[in-house]
Amino acid sequence: MLKSMTGFGMAERLIDSFNIKVQIKSVNHRYFDCSVKTPRYYMFLEDKIRSLAAGCISRGKVEIYVSLEQKEQDDREIRLNTPVAQGYINALRELEPLGVENDITASALARFNDIFKIEYKDIDEDAVSEMVQSVFEEASEEFINMRAAEGERLKTALCGSLERVLELVSEVERRSPESVKEHREKLEARIRELLDSVDVDETRLLTETAIFADKVCVDEETVRLRSHVKEFMTALESDVPVGKKLDFIVQEMNREANTIGSKANDFENAKYVVELKSEIEKIREQIQNIE
Repeated sequence: MLKSMTGFGMAERLIDSFNIKVQIKSVNHRYFDCSVKTPRYYMFLEDKIRSLAAGCISRGKVEIYVSLEQKEQDDREIRLNTPVAQGYINALRELEPLGVENDITASALARFNDIFKIEYKDIDEDAVSEMVQSVFEEASEEFINMRAAEGERLKTALCGSLERVLELVSEVERRSPESVKEHREKLEARIRELLDSVDVDETRLLTETAIFADKVCVDEETVRLRSHVKEFMTALESDVPVGKKLDFIVQEMNREANTIGSKANDFENAKYVVELKSEIEKIREQIQNIE
């Protein structure tokens, strides 16, 4: 199944006392590049989630956001940092000899946020990992389905372009023998014009025509180009990621088109080659988004 590298998926569930939300989004990238963002206290989840993502995504710049909120109980305990608080009190009292009124109150001390320290209760990392994994799997299913749907649209567009490439190749193959015939006629007419009534050396004329025909012959190139198109179409039906392979095939298609263009000696064939190269470039741009 052809998949796009662009996708988005989201899932949110309340499991036990945790409200868990997972978002996955991706864009084009040559390789698999995954970043995971979790709340600071749950950073132990990042490697696990990155591993899960690598199991279902082969290419793309992927960003995964995970949020966890505990609804029924707070997993934090706020404690007084007594030594620090006592230090502030002592320092404030030293202001009294300077004529500063001693108005130390609890609300005044609370402005110094470092007199409190937050301690987190122990959590069951395995249990939390399992819960997050189940939500990730839901989000990834939506994400993969979106990638697959976009991949099908790309496949339809690519097949249309490939059919047009084959049509243009057929036109080039049809036109090539005609251009050789026209060249022979022009060459013969030119010789007769220059030599007036002198008979034309038919052997020499045939030789010159044969040399020209060999020079503009594109049979090998069109055969290879058709073979590349066939290989491309076969890859589109593959069940494994084929983005890199398609990129290589398109390079070969473009190479053959350039060679055909260098041999095109008449306006009509040159016109077909320009459109052929344009169609191949369109294919190249489309496959940049294929996994």
